[in-house]
Amino acid sequence: MLRRELLLGGGAALVASPVCAHKAAHAGHGATGEYATFLAGVRRDAIAQGVSPSVVSQALALTSTPNPKVLQADRHQPEFTLTWAQYKDRVLTEKKMNDGLSAVQRRTDLIGQISGLYGVSKGAIAGIWGLESAYGTRMGTFSVIDALATLAYDGRRASFFRSELLKALHVVEQAGVAPANMLGSYAGAMGQPQFMPSAYLRYAASYPAGGRADIWRNEGDVFASIGNYLARCGWQAGQPWGEGVLVPDTVSQSQLGRGQVRPVAWWRQQGVRPRAGSFDSSVSEGAVIRPDGAGGEAFIVYHNFNVIRRYNPSDFYALAVGLLGDAIT
Repeated sequence: MLRRELLLGGGAALVASPVCAHKAAHAGHGATGEYATFLAGVRRDAIAQGVSPSVVSQALALTSTPNPKVLQADRHQPEFTLTWAQYKDRVLTEKKMNDGLSAVQRRTDLIGQISGLYGVSKGAIAGIWGLESAYGTRMGTFSVIDALATLAYDGRRASFFRSELLKALHVVEQAGVAPANMLGSYAGAMGQPQFMPSAYLRYAASYPAGGRADIWRNEGDVFASIGNYLARCGWQAGQPWGEGVLVPDTVSQSQLGRGQVRPVAWWRQQGVRPRAGSFDSSVSEGAVIRPDGAGGEAFIVYHNFNVIRRYNPSDFYALAVGLLGDAIT
């Protein structure tokens, strides 16, 4: 599921695809009238979908003109490519590790309970929490309603963001959150897990179960929502995401990659060895990836690695989640 184009949380906004050409931003005296007409259409559609008029009015009152800061962020994304080694140095800093150890230690029982409930490893939950919002300290400061309305009106993927805006209005009603407190990234990713509104409606969970999921302030709900997301995307309980390996020069780069899934015994026959200890006995097959090519770090990755990629479809992201989670739990 596409959540957003950048890895937005906790210093992970590092890789962006080339920016397409854009139409000029609406400007001049006509813009306010055009935007008002656009918002009237959103209001009509939201009410037709069952959102109460009072909720729609309260939410849309937060946006009266397109937000230029949102448009600037959307249209001036950095165009550069990092190697895995560079990405790792930027994301898995000593501070990120130390902050994670401290944060997880204070919440060991809560994360453990939710890990057991969903059958998802503590490391995956904590790693995603750390990358997405720096352990709940960096959720974004944009009004989600204002950001999504701006991008739905004048963004590069207007239809996608209009759909997310309508879902955000459902979230306001379902979550019982004041629209002004619904903060997130410029692209509308919300709260500590950085869910888009569509992801909230599908995966947000409360802990203990039964209440409204508050992914901004309630850490039980944050961890439960991440756990529920991974569980419903096929997480296999009791199995690892992967581990670092040493790959001999006799194994070519063409034999590697996520699509080259083979029995662990086969990799062992090719001379692939874990960096420490022995292969995890709970898994029987995996793929070996070496993101920076010959001479770079290599990992054998298992089914749960691909589940992490469902959260954000990037090998770098999934590796960082796995390594961070292992280190801090």
